[in-house]
Amino acid sequence: MGAMESQLRLIKKYPNRRLYDTKTSSYITLADVKQMVLKQEEFQVVDAKSGEDLTRQILLQIILEEESGGVPMFSSELLSQLIRFYGHAMQGMMGTYLEKNIRAFQDIQKALQEQSTRMYGDNSRASQELWAQFMNLQGPAMQSLMQAYMEQSQKMFAQFQDQMQNQARNMFTGFQFPGFPGAQNNKNEPPK
Repeated sequence: MGAMESQLRLIKKYPNRRLYDTKTSSYITLADVKQMVLKQEEFQVVDAKSGEDLTRQILLQIILEEESGGVPMFSSELLSQLIRFYGHAMQGMMGTYLEKNIRAFQDIQKALQEQSTRMYGDNSRASQELWAQFMNLQGPAMQSLMQAYMEQSQKMFAQFQDQMQNQARNMFTGFQFPGFPGAQNNKNEPPK
């Protein structure tokens, strides 16, 4: 058994929906699992009978509880948008995009925490206030940063679209579909 494996906490889920922590040899609740997440402990939840990995299912349950609690993170509009991405050709891209953005967000948070530790020592109150200031997008500097980021994303997308259109045009050069503006028709059109 490698060192890595022993670090990964194994939690078994029994048919009666109870969760059993093999590390502490005791039953735990969803709230305990949430604490593990908050403490950034690595764990895996498996079905006690089949051994099937249920980690994502449990994490989704925690998210569901948080979302139905007092201060949800997602608006109905955003959740509806996410649901529409399932089964969509862009589903994979959307997942990757969200993951990258959350990672970037984490990096910023980490950098801020390190900075506040340098400035205020290990005073988490001060570092929380710094983070709150940072998150308060009223800050013109922060707003312009976010703005630039969004514009950059849109610019990249526009370039990507142009590229796709050119590829499509080259792909269909020499083909003549009825009603398809093939390359021949495009030649005498003034460039857009």
